Amino acid sequence: MQSGLQTDICISDFAKAFDKVIHIHLIYKLCWYGITGEVNRWINNFLRDRTQRVVLESKVPVASGVRQGSVLGLCLFLFYINDTAVGLSLTVRLFANDTMLYLTVQNNKDAELLQHDLDMLCQWEATWLMEFHPYKCEVISVTKK
Repeated sequence: MQSGLQTDICISDFAKAFDKVIHIHLIYKLCWYGITGEVNRWINNFLRDRTQRVVLESKVPVASGVRQGSVLGLCLFLFYINDTAVGLSLTVRLFANDTMLYLTVQNNKDAELLQHDLDMLCQWEATWLMEFHPYKCEVISVTKK
């Protein structure tokens, strides 16, 4: 903005973010980040063998979701989404279940780059079984005008 150029900001919100974290995918990502051995087993045990009641007499296993309201739950969620920006050209900021991408747009090539990164973000979303809340996603163009 100080140089008088337009900056486009894309703000996205994950729908049911903490509920959609797939446990086996999370354990895989923790290994990828180097969290292995005893700590990985401890987290795996923390997530494993959880059930929920659907009807009074029956239980179903819970294969996704991290507990909200705990430091560990927030950390596990952030480990799950931390690779969202891998391969993107734009500047990316993650805030809990919100994602913000921004880029100074000077020409059509920059606009195409923005669209390409948004398409890659959609691919990440499909690969990791997450979903952005369509009504909580916005694109804002910031200029001096």
